[in-house]
Amino acid sequence: MQTLTIPYTLPDLPYAYDAMSPVLSEQAMHLHHDKHHGSYVKAANETLEQLDGLAEGDNPSPLLKRLAFNVGGHVLHSLYWTSISPTSTQPTAALTAAISASFGSVEKASALLSGAIENLAGSGWAALVWEPVSDRLIVTQLHDHQGDVIAGSVPILAFDGWEHAYYLDYQADRPKWAAAIVETADWNSASQRFAATSPSTPD
Repeated sequence: MQTLTIPYTLPDLPYAYDAMSPVLSEQAMHLHHDKHHGSYVKAANETLEQLDGLAEGDNPSPLLKRLAFNVGGHVLHSLYWTSISPTSTQPTAALTAAISASFGSVEKASALLSGAIENLAGSGWAALVWEPVSDRLIVTQLHDHQGDVIAGSVPILAFDGWEHAYYLDYQADRPKWAAAIVETADWNSASQRFAATSPSTPD
């Protein structure tokens, strides 16, 4: 079985490791970015190599499952670093209008995202996504890195709810973490992703 092997690389953070303090400590950012995110990149590349080496008739399913988990982790973490910001931001008029139409207000959308993180069953993510069939924004939970993704939806914001994202700074207090991390939402990058997803929506 042949795949198009394009090695994944760990992106640099768009800010300094200590920039998210006090919401996230410098130590937590190093651990999360360098170790956890880095491990998904390494495993994804290794799995691609193993898929390339499969002989005809070999069962690819275990490797494909591993690839989905690790590439999903890499993609979501890459999105996560640009979903949070050390400075306060506001959504554009176009994104604000879409949020208001879908949830009533930015505050209500943020509360729903916080609740989605807080109430994850096990490990996973909370995301604000554009769902093109209903032509609206929705909040969804993603279990692990690759489950429960609504087909065709495009992520606008993603927040990590795995313990490694918060345990060093918040211990077992996931509700406190959920409220704090949503407050750091980078609405500038979210607005850019929304504009690219919905080019017909005026800004």
